[in-house]
Amino acid sequence: MMAASWARAGLLLRLRPGPARVVGRVLLSKILLTRPIVASPITFDRLTLTRQIHTPADTVAPSKAVSLHWTSERVVSVILLGLFPAAYVYPGPVVDFSLALILTLHGHWGLYQIITDYVHGEASVIVAKGFLHVLSAMTFTGLCYFNCMNVGICKAVAMLWSL
Repeated sequence: MMAASWARAGLLLRLRPGPARVVGRVLLSKILLTRPIVASPITFDRLTLTRQIHTPADTVAPSKAVSLHWTSERVVSVILLGLFPAAYVYPGPVVDFSLALILTLHGHWGLYQIITDYVHGEASVIVAKGFLHVLSAMTFTGLCYFNCMNVGICKAVAMLWSL
């Protein structure tokens, strides 16, 4: 009885012909995803309602800082993609130190997002972010030291490939 009323409402799809043989439920309308559960006297357009459902209130930034940070993350990723062939073709100190900076920055931002997503509690977040800053500083310092006092990142990778 319930399946028949759901089928009439468009919520069920009969995959095989037959009177009571309903195999799977299929949501046929996107309107049902944005329809408010409780009727409200205020009418919203679909875009506003979808934005309210899918965007938490604390993630809306009052400035363009979040957008600029997102853009800079993508720029760093593209630079990193360009540095790998450059390290192979033109190995040298400029590329070594560029790789040290970009790899550290890329790793720092990635681990920061992991901390943001998975570490909860005020004290835990402070400790994790402090540890991340120390780790990033040590990583950059270590890579720069390796570039100055040893063969450099490009030459080290070339030596590993030659094994």
